[in-house]
Amino acid sequence: MKLFKGIKFTALIALVLGVAVGCASTPQEEKPVQDAVAMAKAAIADAKAANAEAKAAGAAWRDTDDLIAQAEKALAEGDTGTAIQLAEKAKRQAENALRQKALEEQRLADAAATSVASTMDSYTVAPGDSLWAISAKGSIYGNPYQWPLIYKANRSKIEDADLIYPGQEFDIERDASSAAIDAAINHARTRGAWSLGVIEASDTAYLSR
Repeated sequence: MKLFKGIKFTALIALVLGVAVGCASTPQEEKPVQDAVAMAKAAIADAKAANAEAKAAGAAWRDTDDLIAQAEKALAEGDTGTAIQLAEKAKRQAENALRQKALEEQRLADAAATSVASTMDSYTVAPGDSLWAISAKGSIYGNPYQWPLIYKANRSKIEDADLIYPGQEFDIERDASSAAIDAAINHARTRGAWSLGVIEASDTAYLSR
């Protein structure tokens, strides 16, 4: 009888301890799960923010939204590891899209600057030069009547078209349109009388066109 009572007492103690241990361990088991869910939610939020920025810049990749949707589905199914992995991939895609957009914009800007630079040449005025003489040079236009093109391209440097100075650096436009060339030649032929140190009204009218 005493042995039976001892066994019952021992079993009771074991049961109590088991419940106590179980109660004490439950929060520890739940905490990692809660942490993983929080991490997955944060990763998805970061991915959405990065993708929104890419969309605003017109650079978003088409499958980034799908990756985010897959991450949300994985989280809903309790697969936090997959959710985090997919969300991080989506975020990287959005960030890469923004970088590619910035690089492309810089490339286009550089190309535009190069194009503008290539349409202009320069000429340093020598003693005895005039716009007429410069325009007549084979290395410039080969036609003296195109001198108004030089005048117009350098209006900030030339006060009087009949008065230029040695050492002045003039821009020479190389891709003037046929309409601009025709207008320049027409002005040179119909300009009328001129005087040194005087800005002729016909020149002012030409520059304003």
